[in-house]
Amino acid sequence: MSQDNLSQWQRFAEQARAGELYLDDEVAAHQVVAACNRRISELQDLARLAQNAQNVSGFGDFNMADVLAGKFLKQATGTENSIDSIIAKDIEVVKDMRDIMAISIARLRGQDYTNSAAITAIIDSVGEPQ
Repeated sequence: MSQDNLSQWQRFAEQARAGELYLDDEVAAHQVVAACNRRISELQDLARLAQNAQNVSGFGDFNMADVLAGKFLKQATGTENSIDSIIAKDIEVVKDMRDIMAISIARLRGQDYTNSAAITAIIDSVGEPQ
């Protein structure tokens, strides 16, 4: 996910927290929260699997093998475009989406949504991913 996309969802979340943006359908918002919970769980599972890509070996014991292993390791971790970084950014985007929906639910119910505990309570009320 690009940095622009990440920033856009962060802006949307800020707008939702400021009361400028919300979904006016509580049923749809609940469904999106549940879908976001499932997606976050899937991405967390993927992040655990991607850690295996950090174990780079078996190229031999010569100089070029070390260079090749380093290139594969950079794809796995430690850079802005490594798989672990990309997955972490995707998780943050989905969390922003989920927060926007939770804030929408709170607004529709007339609840306070100005702190993270209130948002977390709404997210928890939707239930865990199935």
